[in-house]
Amino acid sequence: MKNESTSLEDDNFDNKVDEEILGCLSLESPASFFMFAGAGSGKTRSLVSAIESVVATYRNQLLLRGQLVGVITYTNAACDEIKRRIDFDPLVQVSTIHSFVWKLIEGFNTDIKEWLKHKLNEDIADLELLQSKSRGANKTTINRAKKIDSKKERLKSLGVIRKFIYNPDGDNVERDSLNHTEVIGLAADFLSTKSAMQQILVNRFPILLIDESQDTNALLMDAVIKVQAKWRSIFSVGLFGDAMQRIYNDGKSDLGQNLPSDWKTPAKAMNHRCPPRVVKLINKVRSGNGEHEQRPRSDKNEGIVRLFLVQSSAADKAAIENKVATHMESFTKDTMWVGAGAEVKKLILEHHMASTRLGFAEMFEPLYKSGRLKTGLLDGSLPGIHLFSRQVMPVVEARASGDEFAVARIVRQYSPLLKKQALLAAGDQQVRNLESVRSAVAELCQLWSSEKSPTFGEIANLIAKNGLFTIPHSLQFFTARTVAEQETVDTEEEVEETATDDSEESEGYSTTDAWDAFLATNSSQMTKYVSYIEGNSGFGTHQGVKGLEYPRVMVIKDDTEAGGFLFGYDKQFGAKARTKGYIENEREGKDTGIDRTKRLFYVTCSRAEESLALVAYSESPQAVRAQLLKDEWFEDGEIIDLT
Repeated sequence: MKNESTSLEDDNFDNKVDEEILGCLSLESPASFFMFAGAGSGKTRSLVSAIESVVATYRNQLLLRGQLVGVITYTNAACDEIKRRIDFDPLVQVSTIHSFVWKLIEGFNTDIKEWLKHKLNEDIADLELLQSKSRGANKTTINRAKKIDSKKERLKSLGVIRKFIYNPDGDNVERDSLNHTEVIGLAADFLSTKSAMQQILVNRFPILLIDESQDTNALLMDAVIKVQAKWRSIFSVGLFGDAMQRIYNDGKSDLGQNLPSDWKTPAKAMNHRCPPRVVKLINKVRSGNGEHEQRPRSDKNEGIVRLFLVQSSAADKAAIENKVATHMESFTKDTMWVGAGAEVKKLILEHHMASTRLGFAEMFEPLYKSGRLKTGLLDGSLPGIHLFSRQVMPVVEARASGDEFAVARIVRQYSPLLKKQALLAAGDQQVRNLESVRSAVAELCQLWSSEKSPTFGEIANLIAKNGLFTIPHSLQFFTARTVAEQETVDTEEEVEETATDDSEESEGYSTTDAWDAFLATNSSQMTKYVSYIEGNSGFGTHQGVKGLEYPRVMVIKDDTEAGGFLFGYDKQFGAKARTKGYIENEREGKDTGIDRTKRLFYVTCSRAEESLALVAYSESPQAVRAQLLKDEWFEDGEIIDLT
């Protein structure tokens, strides 16, 4: 059945929004804007159209002035897609946020050195204050002492560093390299405080467009808005986004609010992707999160949505999900829901669910609990992970399969024993370096000689000893600990101090705790983790599918598998009471687990082009039914009880 609520002419309702955007992007009289773009609204199409129009209008001016249109988006895949759509126009610089800001600050070595010196001194002072309040030795005080030593050593090494390096897409493990967090912090600070850096930005990029702006680091976003306010006569900023689709916690939670009074705020109303029934559902999900309500296209079939309730203690969840697909085939008359040729996108709402189902939860869980490590873990960029995922495991797997060429290639690329400086230092004794590498590789592979794989800690300690690869800074003080220090038993004092430890701690859980727990886990999980991060596991999550669309979508929510990290669907759906902390956070306007839950639910449900199945594992399925009927998210006939 077609939707008759809007006319065909209304399907082009948002054309006026694109026209308003183009009116802002003028080199003579620039204006800035935030464009609300909900799911399926054609945001990327609007972004590409704006880029093409600007370049067509101002190509000669940009060439004469040596200027570019700057475009920032969140992932490398999104960058590649935009570049392809604009035919790789050289007047447009499309990059991820880390790449973009590094190109701005690269070469400002003196300023970078001063910023790092101040930051390190500040961190050391905070750590030493905590250390002075400690009573006796325990793992926390030992780790903190190592951290202080590491920061002091880095502070001392600043004097001999002439040039800082950074690779947005790779490892940053050398003493003169910056990490991802530092690059963002440097850029935000420089843009906020240094007029020269502001001039570099606005003179190089008179127009700056930021895609997925809700997930761009909040400090950096505030800095860009500050620059625009100061240089508004020659600098235009365009933000594209939707706060309801914010995924990362360091994004700007109040996106679109409290903007300068001269900013435009065009909003797209259409959803070109989802059928009317799905649009109705996601409008209900986001109700209370702003006034934006989408409308579906008039030429879309109504679409089908079903919610399947399952007891969370159910044993064979794979069989249940196959049964759900069979039900959906019956409801939709769409044979692509089942069988060998089935094309159903399964979305799990939380990464911890994937780690549990795929068998890498033990290594994943500790790092995921750390606010500072979480983002790098999810996009695969943590140097501490790269040591194992890109270097150790590939060497071991290549040796096991007899591929000595692959072993040589990996070692040549990563081993400090074969770097130019090491070979020059060896002089006519370079053969010793080669012998050391052969011996180190053999020693590494020997760790897998028994039936049980070694722990990550055992691997790291061996590499620190034989020098085959460089130990990342984040792991160096773990490998530097003595056996006695590693075996030190925690005391009650450590538990008390954890909540007040240094700035790298998050919600009472430190990065030290995280890496400690990770290093104690079995390395056999790394291959499964890599397969998942690279999208080869068969499961998709909200991060991986944002911006994508599928005819048939099955969304699986399971608080038991999710492990209670940051989200809570049973709380959202009324099967569990909201805690005192939740209620207080809601009252104070803070981001709660229920807020995060609604955002993930919105992102995943809004991928569906034709039909949507929701599988809800719950301790109290009937309470979920009652709440969702009360909230009018579903009608009674759309809820199927599989308990």
